[in-house]
Amino acid sequence: QLQAFGGGLVQAGGFLKLSCVVSGLTLDEYSIGWFRQAPGKEREGISCISHVDGSSAYRDSVKGRFTISRDKAKNTVFLQMNSLKPEDTALYYCVADQIPGVVSPQGTLNPIYWGQGTQVTVSS
Repeated sequence: QLQAFGGGLVQAGGFLKLSCVVSGLTLDEYSIGWFRQAPGKEREGISCISHVDGSSAYRDSVKGRFTISRDKAKNTVFLQMNSLKPEDTALYYCVADQIPGVVSPQGTLNPIYWGQGTQVTVSS
């Protein structure tokens, strides 16, 4: 029900745009978040967009570099990632839950729906 696309290999300073295609759910009823997990590190929430009011939130380490957006007509959420750093290297997941706080960067990291992940690798 959640499919993430757009990962790849990019040099530091470059950009990527991730897409999360949502099926079987609507963006009017579910908030969407992006999480990531690097090898040997804990999973972390990095951004989210609320279905309640469209507000967004970001982890401090990506503020000013990443932008989350949504296209309700396409039932798709995007994560534009600019000025990428090697420390952004991770497997990126999109997640969904009806409680906005669950998918937020400060949330429980236990949303009800998970996508399969897309790998982002940033070389130095």
